[in-house]
Amino acid sequence: MGKVADVKYTTDQLPNTKHKRDIIVYKMHGDVEHANNAILTKDDYEKYYIGHAPFITALSGDLVSKTFLFIGFSFTDPNLDYILSLIRINFSSGQREHYCIFKKRVKAPEETEEKFRYAKIKQELAINDLKRFNIQTILVDDYSEITMILQTIESRFRQRTVLISGSAHEYGTLASNQAEIFIQHLSQALIRNECKIVSGFGVGVGSHVITGALQQIYATPGEKLHDQLILRPFPQGQEAQRQWETYRQDMIANAGIAIFLFGNRCRDGHVELASGVRREFEVAKGKGLKLIPIGATGYMAEELWKEVMTDFDIYYPNASDELKKAFASLGNDCIPLAQHIETVIKILAMFQ
Repeated sequence: MGKVADVKYTTDQLPNTKHKRDIIVYKMHGDVEHANNAILTKDDYEKYYIGHAPFITALSGDLVSKTFLFIGFSFTDPNLDYILSLIRINFSSGQREHYCIFKKRVKAPEETEEKFRYAKIKQELAINDLKRFNIQTILVDDYSEITMILQTIESRFRQRTVLISGSAHEYGTLASNQAEIFIQHLSQALIRNECKIVSGFGVGVGSHVITGALQQIYATPGEKLHDQLILRPFPQGQEAQRQWETYRQDMIANAGIAIFLFGNRCRDGHVELASGVRREFEVAKGKGLKLIPIGATGYMAEELWKEVMTDFDIYYPNASDELKKAFASLGNDCIPLAQHIETVIKILAMFQ
């Protein structure tokens, strides 16, 4: 929803790039709105490589350099068969691995045992044939499983992106330089472990997240800023505050894990728990993120840590004793800050 699609159904559209596109949709066999140019007949398919060679080139390049997941595809398309065969011939010992999803063949009502056995053998042969092109088949009992598979893939992909939520008008019992160094070192450790960081630029936290991330990025040859750090400073002003909920939703949607630090603010000369950090926790929870409040930093983070520990089996069903023990240690303010960073990295590894 809300994605900008760059749709290409003619060869003339291939060189053009739609402004701010999010995704490219290739309609190799035409578009329903232009039915006269659609590829429908056997003759159309046989002549395809003559008039539509750029599409073949584009798909071939992606099949060589990217991993595909084929969904709802029968592999009876002669154009794709032609492309896969060319790739297999040219890259016989180094084809990229791809995946497809088939529904497992089961015996239908009124179907004879002989017909079922034939259909099952036919599916097995098709699966084995796809291995020639290094396409591995995932069998599902029901099509509804595809949704769960896609959600799992998305979750694992997003878990490489970590939201650091927090604000700090003060740091409690910690000296300012201790807290600042802790935040910087946490960011550095995340970058070293190939995580991307999302930051909302919370007071007293965001700037140190950025400092630590930049120090690690620029110290590592080959790392790129836009690949490792997403900055989302909140718009300021009374009018802009009405947009904060939408802004939070969008920011948190980028991540798969959320770490919560401190969480306090100054209002009318008094320090209070930061409601914004609480709201980010609720949004992250609603979006299915893994939640890691570092309770030892106090304030709202401590409140959130207590909630997670109280209902740990709800937040982390079937969790190992090792994971629960690691989480429990994050609330101990007697443990050195550097050890809390090691624990966070250890927890991230358990999620993989």
